[in-house]
Amino acid sequence: MPGKKTFILTVTAILFLSLSGWGSATSPAPDPAGVPQAPPNPDKILKEMADFLKSQKQFSFRAEVTDDQVYGQGYKLQYAMDLEVFVRRPDKLRVNGQGDLENQDFFYDGKTLTLYQKDKNLYASAAMPATIEEALTKAHKDFDVQVALADFASGNLYDFMIDDVTQRLYVGLNRVRGVPCHHLAFDQNDLYWQIWIEAGDKPLPRKMLITQKLLLGSPQWTAWLSDWNLSPELADGLFTFAAPADARRIEFLPPSAGEVKTTPRSKKKGKKQ
Repeated sequence: MPGKKTFILTVTAILFLSLSGWGSATSPAPDPAGVPQAPPNPDKILKEMADFLKSQKQFSFRAEVTDDQVYGQGYKLQYAMDLEVFVRRPDKLRVNGQGDLENQDFFYDGKTLTLYQKDKNLYASAAMPATIEEALTKAHKDFDVQVALADFASGNLYDFMIDDVTQRLYVGLNRVRGVPCHHLAFDQNDLYWQIWIEAGDKPLPRKMLITQKLLLGSPQWTAWLSDWNLSPELADGLFTFAAPADARRIEFLPPSAGEVKTTPRSKKKGKKQ
């Protein structure tokens, strides 16, 4: 995917370690024979997650998101949003967002992409290519539209996430709301990002955190992912926008002329809804 990714706690000390620190943060444990074992490969775990999601014909999940906003000389306020994501490959995607600052829904039905601002009762629609990957790419390129966590629906997820990574770390096997997860950390130019992936035969992402290390106040974006359903019943109508009778249609503007704001995408911070 082009553009910045959003995938996307208090910043832990491990994220600010030097190169040598990253290499030594996880000490290999000896096996019963006394021979040190290498820690798991974070790239391999990340790819297993991406391949597993790619193999699912349809799925849904919920996410609780917190987003830091920096004001003045570095004062931070944290806002929240709840997301619902519905995916049916190869050409159906919907994201519902309700939060402190915005309430906006995203629809893609294989032909048309629509953003609906519920509070203002405004919507914008545009024709799109016939796959989720192509639609997300075109929406970003033509209108700078980026949607939080939508890239989990992309078949290019692994390449998208690993692009420009300079360092990676297997932190350990930790729990996210009771679920044992592989905790991974990555360094990527202006970002530190972490992901917690469920251990076992269903490597689902359970938490993501992004720290923008070069911005004032090092703002963070965090998502807790839950309620995964790998066999939902998703009707066609779920993905097609039906405008309310009094809704007003507006036009998407190209990036040079204006900004259509959406929620952050799944790994690197992007525009917000």
